[in-house]
Amino acid sequence: MKKSGLILEGGGSRGVFTAGILDYLMEQDFYFPYVSGVSAGACNAANYVSKQPYRTRKCMIDYLYENSIYSIKNMLMKKGLIDMDLLFDKLPNELIPYDYDTFFASETRCIMVATDCETGKAEYFEEKSDKTRLMNICKASSSLPYISTIVEIDGTPYLDGGLADSVPLIKALRDGINRPVLILTRNKGYRKKEKESLDVSKLVYKDYPALSETIYKRSARYNKVMNYIDKLEEDNHAVVIRPEIPAIDRAEQDTEKLTEFYNHGYEMGEKYFETIKNFTKDCK
Repeated sequence: MKKSGLILEGGGSRGVFTAGILDYLMEQDFYFPYVSGVSAGACNAANYVSKQPYRTRKCMIDYLYENSIYSIKNMLMKKGLIDMDLLFDKLPNELIPYDYDTFFASETRCIMVATDCETGKAEYFEEKSDKTRLMNICKASSSLPYISTIVEIDGTPYLDGGLADSVPLIKALRDGINRPVLILTRNKGYRKKEKESLDVSKLVYKDYPALSETIYKRSARYNKVMNYIDKLEEDNHAVVIRPEIPAIDRAEQDTEKLTEFYNHGYEMGEKYFETIKNFTKDCK
């Protein structure tokens, strides 16, 4: 049986590239039955399943034009450099309302990845009824080490899903997805520089030695899955969409650069649309 699935990489501000592609797909009323995402990819996945085109753009570009998610005051209050309460409480519940009803009613499986600080392993969450828990999962998946605080879900501490599983392709394959479409936010050929020794994480997360080990091995895992993705793409077993212009920084705040990267994503969505349709036809 052919089963299609959409897998979304994170990357902070680079997530606007993914948003552009998804907005084009939503304009065409094209929805996958399975979506998984990490960090910014998890947030994009949530907006895709709630069928809210342009919501990510409104949050990450339009709102950012007048405000900033980076707060020194927040840092001084020991809540982290990024105002996560703004992103995952005020924005969805007040300023740019999130459509929880559509998300919960959707038959699409939406899987969001976070890293368990105690085990150092990836946890794959699904939530179909609790609004607060859904946003807490998104928050945990997006909580970068060092600049964000640890987020508890069901009493367990979590951080950014990308630490343990930057691109949850293997999880999708184990779930039976054999027609994967991947949206990556780095240029083709990008690989992370592997570390030669344990870094500051060993001190910062001294209470979570497994997490430190996961952070240390992250680059090697990322490069391994990228090699595998390249092989799948070469064998026509996956559709992979990447930016074809230089990728922006994960903390980019310049609205012109963000808009340009978003528009590029939208153009790539249009460019790959027929390819995606042909690749996923006859899929369940």
